[in-house]
Formats: sequence, C-alpha cells, structure tokens
Amino acid sequence: MAPAFGRSISFPLSPARSSSSTKQARHVRSISLPTCRAHPLLAHLHATTRAARAWAAATADPCTTSPSSGLAHLAALHAALAELLVLPEPRAALATAGATAFSDRLLDGLLALADAHGAFRETLVDLRRHAAEAQAALRRRDAARLASAVRAPRRAEKGLARLASSARAAAAASCRLPLPAATAAEVEVSGVLAEALGAAASASAAVFSALEAVSSAATAAAAASAASSKKPAATATLMSLVTRSGKSAASDEDRELAALEKMERLDACIAEMEAGSDEVFRSILHTRVALLNIRTQTC
Repeated sequence: MAPAFGRSISFPLSPARSSSSTKQARHVRSISLPTCRAHPLLAHLHATTRAARAWAAATADPCTTSPSSGLAHLAALHAALAELLVLPEPRAALATAGATAFSDRLLDGLLALADAHGAFRETLVDLRRHAAEAQAALRRRDAARLASAVRAPRRAEKGLARLASSARAAAAASCRLPLPAATAAEVEVSGVLAEALGAAASASAAVFSALEAVSSAATAAAAASAASSKKPAATATLMSLVTRSGKSAASDEDRELAALEKMERLDACIAEMEAGSDEVFRSILHTRVALLNIRTQTC
C-alpha cells in the first residue's frame, strides 16, 4: 500500500492571478501540493516549475540571456513531470472520469509544445548553416556572398518569432484548463500539472526569443559589414589607394571584426543548444506518453 501524503504547501494556481492587487489576492484560488518524505517528487516539481518561471521572467533583455540555460530548466521540468506521473496517487486522480476533459487538454498542450520544439530543432540546423556561410564570407571579404548569407537567417528569425508566439498562446491556454470539480485529489494533481505546463510554455517562448535576439544581432552586424563593402573590387582598391582615409579603412575593418565575433558567438550558442534541444524534445514526448498511458487505462 502506498504511503499517505503528509503536510502540504499551497501556491496560487495561476501566476497571472497571483500578481494582481492585494485586494484581489484573497479571491485567488489556491491548490495544495501534498509533500512527503516518501514522495519528494511533488516538491521537486514545484521547485522546477518556479525555477523555469523565474528564468523566463528574467529574460526581459534577451541579449544578456543564455538560451541554453533555459533549455536546462525545461529539461528538468519535464523530467520532474514524467517522474510524477509514475506515482500511483497522481495516476489514480487522472484516471477518473471527471479528469478526462482536463487530461485531453493537457495532452493537446504537450503536443503543441512538442511541435514547437521539433520545429526549433530544425531552425537550429538552418541557423548554424547560415552562420557558417556568413563567417566564411566575412573571412574572405566576399561582399556578394556575405549579402546573400545575411538574408537567409532572417527567415529563420521570423520562424523563431512565430514559435515564441505559439508558445505564449499555449502558456495562456494552460491558465484556462478545465480543472475537474470532483475530488480534492483531482483538483490538486490537475492544478500542479496545469501550472507546470504553463511554466514550460513560458520558458519555451523565452528560449525562442533569446535565440532570435542573438541571431538578429549577428545578422545586423554582418549586414552592416556587407553594406560597407558593396563597391566593386577595382573601385574599392582605387579608393583605398587614392582617396580613402586610414580612419575609414580602420572603421570597415572594425565592422568586419565585430560581425565575425558575433557570428562566432551565434555559432557557439547554437552548438550549446543542439544537445539541450534534443533532450527537451524527448522529455516532452516522454511526459506525453506517460499521460497517454494513464488515459489508455481509463478507456
């Protein structure tokens, strides 16, 4: 027989509601997170949920944020979710008829996140290829090739913006999940899972936006370098020998070096994220499979 849950910790079901005024705070619905020495996974999920939300909230300036650290928070959160769904108490709460609608919506939310992170993995591959082409053009001072190389990443950046928008929509939808109104256990477990899904969606949006910011900065620097070297080679050579000042030549060289540095930074960022993105994608699928197994047992 499974050990009973012990003391409990309470936290607001919706972070958006919890940030309202003090006058409204007394009306915020709260759920109780059962914790026990024998079952620390509920407390662990609560901690990883808060950590993911805190990281997402700290990305007001995406240029100073490491997207790979956000992926680490997401991997930890989904791992905690999958571990929780193995416990008999949450499984029993989600296996009831009253929790069917909630489980279906939760599965939809996880599928949306899996699709977003699957597209994100493809975008990483594209951005890394474009960054390599831009670096090669910068080193060879090939203006035509560089101009072509800086156009391609912009399409990938627009894709990242769309992914971030869809993840924010998933985060908002998690606050409207239909919590079951049958037993206290169902409400408790459902509230914890809804909160975790919302945190995962918010952190995902922040990861996508942070990488978009890093890529945009590198693309802008490369575009500025390309614009400064658009003149034909013969004309540029003549100008450098006859009319070009040493100051302007140094300025062009500084732009090239700055662009190359930012492209190398983008390449390093993508390299760090590739392994993390695979881990997050697999963990989302693992969480969804665990929930599907519970739903299958109730059919």
